[in-house]
Amino acid sequence: MKLALLLVFLFAIAVAASAQEADQDFNKELDQETPQQQKQEAQKPDAKASAGDLAKATQNPVASLISVPLQNFTDFNIGPFNRNRNTVIQAQPVIPISLGQNWNLITRTIGALVFQPDITQPHQGTFGLNDINPSFFFSPANPGRLIWGAGPAFLIPTATDNVLGTGKFSIGPSAVALVQPGKWTLGVLVSNLFSVAGPSDRANVNAFTVQYFINYNLKKGYYVTLAPIITANWNAPSGNVWLVPVGGGIGRIMRLGFQPVNVSVQAYGNAKRPDNFPSPTWQLKFQIAFLFPKRPKAQPRTS
Repeated sequence: MKLALLLVFLFAIAVAASAQEADQDFNKELDQETPQQQKQEAQKPDAKASAGDLAKATQNPVASLISVPLQNFTDFNIGPFNRNRNTVIQAQPVIPISLGQNWNLITRTIGALVFQPDITQPHQGTFGLNDINPSFFFSPANPGRLIWGAGPAFLIPTATDNVLGTGKFSIGPSAVALVQPGKWTLGVLVSNLFSVAGPSDRANVNAFTVQYFINYNLKKGYYVTLAPIITANWNAPSGNVWLVPVGGGIGRIMRLGFQPVNVSVQAYGNAKRPDNFPSPTWQLKFQIAFLFPKRPKAQPRTS
């Protein structure tokens, strides 16, 4: 786990260094743009999408932007032996699909390879695939100031070991709403999953998740982010329902050669934890997301 964390950290440093050397001209695009510059950028193909546009799009869960985030995060100090749980790699591809002139469907699927320690022992644990969590958001293609989307979320019991998943097939509602005034992105993403099928000897699922996100975009593609994931297990006894992290991080939109990417590092301390259930004291998260902005529609020629 420590080796994986070290490799991800070194990779993030290498990414930042290589990106700075790869395209010096792109750094000039990363400053906050004037309205005239934004209008000009909108006419460019996706290979030249501006950093400002990409920053806004990556911070919008229902944007018309294909992205493939790869994440590594570690939850520290679980149980009496202070074991660490490591999500070695989590993939979270986001794919928008046009449903005509008025609506889009945005699909987001989360799956991960996880190391789950045996918290009753100083060593040993289980490595494998966890449950897969696809979500579908129906969103207006031309929203106003308030951008929103809603649809179903699922939890598919694909875990390769009982300790890595719920063993239940679950379904529930999911919704997102946000605004993007100026350099800010302010929003919230909520969902609640209920188990509807699965072995009777496995615990039922009634899990609530809310993620508020606050992003402030700086110059040269940098941004500050606060995006903790707050969870509640409604089936847990009183005092063991909530896990509430507090923290944030920093990221940057840049290019690796011709490929736009979003890299970030975030840290969260758990201000509220279950009283009796073992849970981590804090989390460290690294991400690199590959961005594939859609090409703008060609304008009809006039004679």
